[in-house]
Formats: sequence, C-alpha cells, structure tokens
Amino acid sequence: MQVSHHLLLCATPTKALCCPDQALGAASWETLKRLVRELGLEDPTRPGGVVLRNKADCLRICTDGPVLLIWPEGIVYGGVTADRVERIVREHVIGGRAIEAWIVRRYSLQRR
Repeated sequence: MQVSHHLLLCATPTKALCCPDQALGAASWETLKRLVRELGLEDPTRPGGVVLRNKADCLRICTDGPVLLIWPEGIVYGGVTADRVERIVREHVIGGRAIEAWIVRRYSLQRR
C-alpha cells in the first residue's frame, strides 16, 4: 500500500500545555476522522496513495494547540480547530498548497 500523507494530530495531551481545552482537540479529531473517511482518502486504490491519520498525545511543541504534523512535508499547523482541519485537508493534503499563515514549525523528515 502506498501512503501519500500521514497526519498526526496532537489533540488530547496528558499534560494540557499545548491545548488546555480538550473539547477543542476532540472536535478537531472527530472532524479529521470524518473528512478522511468521507473524501475517500483512506481508500487503498486511491491514486497517489492513502492518507493515514493518528491522534498523538504529544508532538513536543507545547504551544499553539491542537497541532497537526503533516508527513512527508514536515509541516506543523497550530490552532487546528475543526474548521481549520477541513481547510488543511482540502487545500494542503488534496490540493498540495500549504496554508502559510497557520504554520508554526517545519521539520526536515528526510532520511540520511
């Protein structure tokens, strides 16, 4: 199975440093799950590969949460509300255009 993207959402931290409002994180997670399903992004026959999604307890950013790390680009979005999740999935994951105003960090995820 080919993977096009892996979405890691830090939405329910055990230490609420990045997102003290657990209801906000839960709403973002439910929206992400729904969108991936509704848009057929987890279909193994999808051209370009499937989109995986995981709820993370901590991505070691500890601010601006909920935060969403998108692999393989290494882009981290902050303040990821349910509304932002929808726009990120449609514009970045499907459309290939990052939303610069919401990016809080960039990682290099290349193998060495």
